[in-house]
Amino acid sequence: MKRLAAAVGLVLALTPPATSSAASNTATSLIPLNDGSQLETRATLDCHAANGSCDFTVGADRRTGDAVDGFPHDLWSRQSTDIRSMDRTLYLDVHATAQYDRVFKEGGNDNVTTIYMGEGGPDKYQTTGRIDATDWRTGQSRTNIPVILCTHIQVVYGGNNIASPSTCAQATFS
Repeated sequence: MKRLAAAVGLVLALTPPATSSAASNTATSLIPLNDGSQLETRATLDCHAANGSCDFTVGADRRTGDAVDGFPHDLWSRQSTDIRSMDRTLYLDVHATAQYDRVFKEGGNDNVTTIYMGEGGPDKYQTTGRIDATDWRTGQSRTNIPVILCTHIQVVYGGNNIASPSTCAQATFS
């Protein structure tokens, strides 16, 4: 019996740990613009139970038919992204990366505000970041509550001044 237990222990010790996949959700919204194109907003959320974090990307672009375009040289826009959960005891620590962004922390909700200016391709008009989910009471990672990410953008250029509806993605940890 001792040999069997030792053999099972050795097999378990040599077996690589299972890799966890991320729970992912992507949402997209389209709204018509005066110049015949459409404003597209995107929100993507990938949550990883292994480390209690989510990666996110929010962005906007202009669509002309099936083509994805950037914006013209006279663009000014402000994108607001809200990150929250349904449980007030879950602290979401948000870190964002964009050229002109600010993260505002309000207890259970965080808001990322990003300003975009000037022309460029679609990659210029996106913000990426990481969300760390922590239990307020214990300080430990908490992965049993879904994370909600909603974004909207106001764009102003060449006769267009429009605000998009909220585009929301929700993901659970897996």
